Amino acid sequence: MKKALTIAGSDSGGGAGIQADLKTFCAFGVYGTSAITALTAQNTIGVQGVFEIETHFIYEQIKSIMTDIGTDAAKTGMLSQIEVVKIVAQAVKDFKIPNLVVDPVMVAKGGEPLLSESARKTIKEVLIPLATVVTPNLFEAEALIGMKIQTLDEMKNAAIALKKTGCQWVVIKGGHLSDTKAAIDIVYNGKDFSFLKSERFDTKNTHGTGCTFSSAITAGLARGYEPLAAITRAKEFISEAIRQNVPIGHGHGPTNHFVGVTTRW
Repeated sequence: MKKALTIAGSDSGGGAGIQADLKTFCAFGVYGTSAITALTAQNTIGVQGVFEIETHFIYEQIKSIMTDIGTDAAKTGMLSQIEVVKIVAQAVKDFKIPNLVVDPVMVAKGGEPLLSESARKTIKEVLIPLATVVTPNLFEAEALIGMKIQTLDEMKNAAIALKKTGCQWVVIKGGHLSDTKAAIDIVYNGKDFSFLKSERFDTKNTHGTGCTFSSAITAGLARGYEPLAAITRAKEFISEAIRQNVPIGHGHGPTNHFVGVTTRW
């Protein structure tokens, strides 16, 4: 069985973070393991509390997995401090973790910053160069490259700028781009652009879309898909997961991670 590792925070509400990642791995028929970087008291309404995990213990979790089970691909999610980013990057290098997907969780859906400027700089300089695929949304791409993104051409320019950091593939997620009828993601490998389009859905239940999308890419890479194929299948998966969203709780409910259980991807 193929294996995938998520290095991310825990969402007690189950819609995002490692919970979303592990569900997605399962939907793709991949055995999931995890290294938890932070605990959150969280539900569909918001985050009520955060408990940080000590960096040495984050490393120990990754070491435990890599010295026994191993992995065919891995992803990172919530890395809240500079020290956490550095220790995760060190572990990736120490254990030669393959097929790394970096979801640079820096900015919330509404545009609120989740990391300090220095921590964002560390992700850009230390972690993203190790990535096979990096998957920022528009706000995160703006924070990484320091430019406003409001058009498809500006998305392309952002992808070019991010590729120069050393990662292999860039996916700029265009779900927040207001002047397009479809949700368009731009994929760039340093030579060619691909445009992945999906229908927009009128729903508030989109909690964890970024986590789910990046973990779907990770699962595809673990199964041996080439990067563009993994990204394309992940786009199909998250679009269907949003379409069949789950109305749980009183706030923003999750996407439906179970769509992959009944569909062969």
